Amino acid sequence: MTNQKICIVGLGYVGLPLAALFSTTYDVVGFDINEKRIKELKQGKDSTGEVEDIANYNIEFTTDAHKISHADFVIVAVHTPIDRAKNPDLGPLRSASKIVGQNLKNGAIVVYESTVYPGCTEEICAPILEQESGKKCGADFKVGYSPERVNPADKEHTIDKIVKVVSGCDKITMERIAELYGSVITAGVHKASSIKVAEAAKVIENIKRDLNIALVNELSLIFEKLGINTREVLEAAGTKWNFNSGKYYPGLVGGHCISVDPYYLTHKALEVGYHPQIILAGRATNEYMARHVAEMTVKELSLAGKVLKDSKVLIMGLTFKENVPDTRNSQAKRVIEYLKEFGVDVYGYEPLLKDDIEEQFGVENIKEIKPFDKLRPGKLRNREIKDDDDPSDQLPVTSDYDTKFDAVIIFSPHNEFKKITLDILKNKMNDKPIIVDIKEFFNKDKAKELGFAYRSL
Repeated sequence: MTNQKICIVGLGYVGLPLAALFSTTYDVVGFDINEKRIKELKQGKDSTGEVEDIANYNIEFTTDAHKISHADFVIVAVHTPIDRAKNPDLGPLRSASKIVGQNLKNGAIVVYESTVYPGCTEEICAPILEQESGKKCGADFKVGYSPERVNPADKEHTIDKIVKVVSGCDKITMERIAELYGSVITAGVHKASSIKVAEAAKVIENIKRDLNIALVNELSLIFEKLGINTREVLEAAGTKWNFNSGKYYPGLVGGHCISVDPYYLTHKALEVGYHPQIILAGRATNEYMARHVAEMTVKELSLAGKVLKDSKVLIMGLTFKENVPDTRNSQAKRVIEYLKEFGVDVYGYEPLLKDDIEEQFGVENIKEIKPFDKLRPGKLRNREIKDDDDPSDQLPVTSDYDTKFDAVIIFSPHNEFKKITLDILKNKMNDKPIIVDIKEFFNKDKAKELGFAYRSL
């Protein structure tokens, strides 16, 4: 088995870690149409931050599609987004299938990892492979499906430690795919009875998470009106043994999986004549939360007697989740849009991104919010610093030193934010400061002691 050659098509958050894992045992080619991505990988850099020391792995990175023709296994790991109407956008998957089909050798097995609706692999992808290759699926080549289960930025649950669901167009193909993944996945494999079962299993993983988050989001909306802290309620309820099958907290659902995948199944459900009320209701609740956060912020500004058109709000952490430099479907963008509708001046602080914040989010980027050990030397409010001075009295340095904010929204609380204390934050704010701490990153009691109006979900 170790003499098998593998080609990974698509080198993003899913494909690159997979290529790195397989390269410890097999000859691996990593193919991507993005020349910039291939260039950085050849230089030993990974902008996703998912694979450390990528230069140490024996992977041939290329934009040359002909390299695919040498592979015994071709694994397709491209993204599957939705369009503006929230319908599945299979454009990237179709394009990848065309490229693979044009460079497919006899006897190869094509495995799809991209999240799709049940039936997509056999009804959409396989026919494209046949058309482009002139070969017959099941005779000249085989297909299978093994859904990705990557959790970006999670260094504990890496792909080799997560059970891999595998399936094939026939039993022999399924066994070969199981053997391939089983040789590198220490957690083992689960053999699904069909490709459709594996496709459905993947899509409902994220639907379940989406619905659970929708439930706690709706609870948070109710408890807010009752003056109850949602997390305290969940903590109390969680003392019963059968309450927590997994911990869920209120929040804004973004990214390329949870906020997208439900629409793949609802699309298929509607196609076969069923209206999936619960799934769509969950999506509606989660999509509402961006507006709710904006309205919560505006309400606090009004209660503090601030004029909205003169108010400045800083959003910290613009990526879709903490510690991940991925902005796909980040709900921060929608929060910004809603705040601007109220006339609020919005700024962003995102240390994981470089220069494209203004282009992506339409806000000015605050370059730095520095901790005390990096403050401008010799500056105390009205005099020189003395040895016994409290460092919390010093002024933090940012790229626009004179800007002060009326409210701060902690959107994606990156680990880097641990260097930023509430004292530092307060020194960057006007009187009657407001903090909307979505995930309760800061200590709410400490925030209130310092004079913050503190809100969370």
